[in-house]
Amino acid sequence: MSAFASFRDFYPYYLNEHRDRRCRRLHFIGSSLVLLIAVFALGTEQLVWLWLVPVVGYGFAWIGHFAYEKNRPATFRHPLYSLMGDWVMYWEIWRGKVKI
Repeated sequence: MSAFASFRDFYPYYLNEHRDRRCRRLHFIGSSLVLLIAVFALGTEQLVWLWLVPVVGYGFAWIGHFAYEKNRPATFRHPLYSLMGDWVMYWEIWRGKVKI
């Protein structure tokens, strides 16, 4: 796979790797739980809960890729762009631009 010159170039590829609605749903659930865990941990000052953030965030996403998309998560080759793509897709799901 070639390198991407910018996130703008990467994002269409990222969306293409998330064609299966079940995978997008798992990404959405994982990202929502990440936000809830972060708010809880910071709000209660129980920062020990923050260890769950990567486990939940990546766990739900990777299950979606391995079980439904049958592809390797973009995280393995493009970790920063993949993380950015996840949050852009999450926001676009909320705005109705990406369907789940």
